[in-house]
Amino acid sequence: MLIPFSEMESTFRQILIKHGMNAEEAALSAHLFTSSSADGVHSHGLNRFPRYVSMIDSGVVDISHKAVLKERIGTLERWDGQHGPGDINAWNAMSRAVDIADENGVGVVALGNTNHWMRPGNYGIEAVRRDAIAILWTNTMPNLPPWGSSEARIGNNPIVFAIPYKDTPVIVDVAMSMFSYGKLEKYRMDGEMCPVNGGFDENGNITRDPDAILRTRNLLPTGYWKGSGLSIALDLIAMCLSGGNGVKDISPVSEKETGLSQVFMAFSLSMFPDRAELERKIGETLSWIDSSAPRSEGIHIHYPGEGMKRTRDKSMAEGVYADDSVWEYVKTL
Repeated sequence: MLIPFSEMESTFRQILIKHGMNAEEAALSAHLFTSSSADGVHSHGLNRFPRYVSMIDSGVVDISHKAVLKERIGTLERWDGQHGPGDINAWNAMSRAVDIADENGVGVVALGNTNHWMRPGNYGIEAVRRDAIAILWTNTMPNLPPWGSSEARIGNNPIVFAIPYKDTPVIVDVAMSMFSYGKLEKYRMDGEMCPVNGGFDENGNITRDPDAILRTRNLLPTGYWKGSGLSIALDLIAMCLSGGNGVKDISPVSEKETGLSQVFMAFSLSMFPDRAELERKIGETLSWIDSSAPRSEGIHIHYPGEGMKRTRDKSMAEGVYADDSVWEYVKTL
């Protein structure tokens, strides 16, 4: 199905209000979920929305609380998310980091005791809209085995890099596993195999079968030992900067994944005296990358963010793609 952006957004908003969220936060959350689907990230848009509602109903996401400032350390602020809505907390944390950067050139917000932030690319997009480079990441429950182990002791810790460039910014939004859980669920829902190996089955064999990987929760780290090392480093940095939990202290039960630690870094390009020159150099670099020779016929080389822009434009013109069964279920909420 193709659903008009405004219809999907309005439906999400009404459901969130019905389940107790105030109108202002419901409007923001609905916009973020709809934007995720419109950008082609269905695993963290429509497909994730029913789980978000169930987490509100179960009290894992406490919609009565907002993040509060704990302390300032130079241009870094520590905030306590108070187990409130993860997407609202993350949006506000990124916005605050950009505010600090607008005053000082660089701003950092470290957020503890928060919930799953849904699609992190949304917050990078907000930063570049305000002409800031952004780097942001979260830790997670233990859902990834450290390299060489068969036991989940580290997180897949998604990280985002966002760089402003005209109306098509560079957005890198990746987890430390070959595929995020949301992406694996999307492949399973669509009856597809992963395009490359993504984890291990019950017999310890490497596999592309998303269902087998979701059963074992034994994902393959991105870059093998490199992704494993990056996951550990990101977790420790987020824990230290926020004063919150590390992976060891986060519940391994997926429905109760809460108490996460996140970092939002912003660098204000508007404060740089050579801003126009930087824009030129970014453009030249991206054009040079896009003009590289494809490995085989029919492959289009593009920088991260271009595909998202094309998908968003198509969604706004034709409607947002929605899985029929998921959309019908959401409307019952």
